[in-house]
Amino acid sequence: MKKYDYIILGTGPAAYKLVKLLDTQHKSILTVESGLFGGTCPNVGCEPKIYLDGAAQTILSNWQFEKDGIISQGGKLNWAQLMKDKKARFASWPNETRKNISKISDVISGSAHFVDRQTIEVNRQYFQGNRIIIATGRRPHELSIPGAKFLHDSSDVLSLSTLPEHTTFIGGGYVAIELATFLAAAGSQVTILVRGDRVLRHFYQKYSRELVVRMKQRGIQFEFETEPTRITQLSDKYVVELNQGGPIVTDYVVNASGRMPNIEKLDLSAAQINYSTRGIDVDLHLQTNVKNIYAIGDVTSQDVPNLTPVAEFQAQYLFNSLEKGLTQTINYPAMGTGVFAFPQLAQAGINPDSVLEDGDNFEIREYELSQSSLYAGQKERGLLTVVYDKANYIVGVSEISMSAVNDINYFVPIIGLRINKNEWHRNVLPIYPALADKIEGILR
Repeated sequence: MKKYDYIILGTGPAAYKLVKLLDTQHKSILTVESGLFGGTCPNVGCEPKIYLDGAAQTILSNWQFEKDGIISQGGKLNWAQLMKDKKARFASWPNETRKNISKISDVISGSAHFVDRQTIEVNRQYFQGNRIIIATGRRPHELSIPGAKFLHDSSDVLSLSTLPEHTTFIGGGYVAIELATFLAAAGSQVTILVRGDRVLRHFYQKYSRELVVRMKQRGIQFEFETEPTRITQLSDKYVVELNQGGPIVTDYVVNASGRMPNIEKLDLSAAQINYSTRGIDVDLHLQTNVKNIYAIGDVTSQDVPNLTPVAEFQAQYLFNSLEKGLTQTINYPAMGTGVFAFPQLAQAGINPDSVLEDGDNFEIREYELSQSSLYAGQKERGLLTVVYDKANYIVGVSEISMSAVNDINYFVPIIGLRINKNEWHRNVLPIYPALADKIEGILR
């Protein structure tokens, strides 16, 4: 049985960064991957998503300018060509990732499961690790309804060669809203089934509702408090039966009802590791209840955003803790999150919804961004809500606009470094007219 200093399960952003960091300490490492090397983000997640978003945003912006009378023809997205280009760009990434990891670690493809607290089995081979790091990520949530075999997930959509005439999404989170935006921009008729009465629950709900309004204006249909109960095939189409209302006849059904941790095949009980349906339980040192076993990235049950930068931050923290003697618990920095819809939603820091009733400690102000020259010719409003604390520091921001993601990125260091307006004006002189055209008035 071969023994290693570290066994790392998974090769996504968290694992990949940790492997590279550990290599600087000349540790013996075994890396195990049961799926695509590189994990979700570069293969079937944020990287291909943003590739499609670039084309969709261009088309949708043109449509908006055409609607406002600024240009005469908005153009049409060629989905087949876009997808062909996307596949050409990303097809080599798993093999390249495996090759890169193989230079600094032993590598094996297969599903790992625990034998005991220091031993795993992969492909009938046994390996021991002084420390074992679980970074197996998440996968699409599985719906248990009759006809579930006809469902597709986000990975399928991101490799969909032929555009469906009508697409039905199940879910109201990031995945459904973003992919629905892309497919609708390409010309597919889109219906979104939402189990509850709102979408994007973790975002400022005033702006989430506004996003729904604007998506509806482009022909995207929303059915709230609606769940599928059965899916059947009818010739070359599918019938989605619902808990209320008549059935939907569609060409393609996407399960975007959420994601679940990849833990079933690990046999965590063999190592007596605590876990739940939310993921693997870890403390503020990212350590499980088993002394030598840790978990990082999306597979944990921690209440933090499942984002690539968060996973990489955890990898850096764990390296500093295990190899550099860091004793402090993990302390997450200010972070921004965004929805690549049209318009975009983005936020950082405190969500205004959480302090709406706390006027003694916080002040909430909303700014109309369309007064900026940057919005010339755009009749759709851009809105920014800023949360200030009692000392008048900015502690939270939320925005809906065509450039919300980049705008909010500008506020992340202001929140994280706790910069007041005097420090800002004394130390920062940004390009103008650009984003500064918005920010200056807010910090004045």
